[in-house]
Parts: sequence; structure tokens; C-alpha cells
Amino acid sequence: MVYYITVLRALAACLITNAHYEGIYPSDIIANGGLIGDVLFFAISGFCLYNIKNQLSPKGFASWYGKRLWRIAPPIWIITIVYMLLGFYKIDGKNGLFWWYFYPTYYHFVASIIVLYIPYFFIIKIDACRKHIPLLMSIIGVVWLFVYLFAYDKSYYHIDTVREPMIRFLFLESMLLGAWFRQNDDLIRNKRKWWDWPLTVVLLIAYFGSKLLFSRRPSLSSFQFINQLAIFMLLYSIFKAFSGIDKSLECLPAWLKSTVSFISKITLEIYAVQYVIIDVVRERGFAFPLNWICITAAILVAAFILHLLCKGIYCTTDHIILQLRREKQ
Repeated sequence: MVYYITVLRALAACLITNAHYEGIYPSDIIANGGLIGDVLFFAISGFCLYNIKNQLSPKGFASWYGKRLWRIAPPIWIITIVYMLLGFYKIDGKNGLFWWYFYPTYYHFVASIIVLYIPYFFIIKIDACRKHIPLLMSIIGVVWLFVYLFAYDKSYYHIDTVREPMIRFLFLESMLLGAWFRQNDDLIRNKRKWWDWPLTVVLLIAYFGSKLLFSRRPSLSSFQFINQLAIFMLLYSIFKAFSGIDKSLECLPAWLKSTVSFISKITLEIYAVQYVIIDVVRERGFAFPLNWICITAAILVAAFILHLLCKGIYCTTDHIILQLRREKQ
């Protein structure tokens, strides 16, 4: 694996988790950055899934899609069952069994990724699309702008709301940007420019500035599309900056690399376990930083346990499938 991708995956997990720490810090303004983490995750998915080996056929797609869903399902199913048994989640008239366990689930990332896997597969497998990813991204951008102008409610600021369908334009564009970086990896990785990091800082300020401006000035809500442009430019800049120092990242101290790799391996599990843990510890009323330490430690321990359980399930199912194939031969 390209190491800067490991670093970005760990960073994305930290950003998303941090954004859910409302009521933990002395000021909630610190609990931010969740959408940056989200687009990083989708871009990383696009990067890692670029070399799809399955054939462009209904059977090939079903095989690939099934494997992707199976890698997501066990962590979500297990943690949902556990939290239901503990009384935190409940099946009711609004959110039934299918809602909790299949679609859309409690987790917006899961709902979006299982939908976006579908167009991503065909884009990468169809030569005309794969060879012209920037053009395709431009077309998707035009469709997004058309929807924004003629169908989107611009009366208030909500364009960065992750549970609304509109956000999936941004997530799909992020996946394709990740695919483009993988496609051009030899031309980009370790080719740093002096302006990469200063530009990233400027775009980071621009993104948070636009978020603050539109959320506090309702009269400007018609221009909130700028916020999406800002975060997409920031995503590109983050990828470019980190790809440029990939070799340097490989030289990090062993203890730091181990920490980054540990977080990177359990990112989905961290995402799955955190909501309930944050709520439970927050209700205890611990002062900062004790509340932060308790929540973070509990999330990491719970996520690691969930990771081990799922790893056992994956190993068992892979062994069964291998045995069945041998028997057929």
C-alpha cells in the first residue's frame, strides 16, 4: 500500500471522530472537520479500488459488489446487535429491521458507499470513462450545479448535511478524484512543490470560513455551493500535499507509524462504535480533558475488539469458500 494513503485514512478517522465530540471540548468550534474526513474516506476508497479485476458483466459486478458489501456488513451488524441488546438502538415503526441492518442503516457513510460503489464500478471498468475521469467529473459537476440551481432548497444553509442525497455528488466526485490520483500515481507521488502545503492551509481556512459565513448569514444561503467547491479543492490539495511527501512519511519513527497503521486498520470499526460511547461518556459530566481521554480510549478499545471479531468472521468465511471451491474441483 502507498503509505500516504495509510496516513490519510488514519487522519480521516480522527477528523470524523473529532467532529462528533460536541459538548466535550471547552468550545464546540473545536469539534469540527467531519466532512473533510468523509471526503478523504471516499477519495481513499476510489484510490484503493481503482484496479478492479472482475469482468464487466452482471456476474463480474455481482461478485465485486458482493465482496465490497461483505467487508462492510459484519462490523455494522455486530455493533448494531450489541447496541440493541444494551438498549441504545431500538426497532420501531419508523426504523425497522431492514433500515437498521441493510439500508440505509444508522451510518450515513454505509448508506452512501453502497450506493456509490455501483456507478464507480462501471466508470472504472468502461474504458471510455476510465480514460477521461476529469471530463466525467466535469459532467457530474454540471449535473450537480443544475440540480442545485433548479431543485435544491437554498433558503437555508444545509449543503454539507451528510444525510441528504445532495451530498452524494460530492462523495462520488471524491471517489473519482482518488481514482485519478491512483491513475497518475507515478507522475504525482513524491513530486512535491513548495506551494503544496501553504495552498492547503489557505484552502482549509477558505473552507471553514465559508462554512462559518453561510451558517451565520442566512441572506447568503443562495451561494452555499461555494462551500462544496472549497472542500473539493481542499481535498485535491490535501492529496497532492501528502502524496508529495510519501517517501518522508515512510521515514517516520516506528512508534508513530505503528500508531498510524493501527488506527488505519480499524477505521470502519472506529466509525461504527463511537456514537453511543460518546453519548454515554458525555452524560457522565466529566470535565475536559478527562472526558476526551475516556471517550477516545473507550472508542479505540471497542473498535479493536470489533475488528478482531470481524477478522475471525472473514477468516472463517474465506476458509469455507476455499474448501467449497476445492471440493468442486
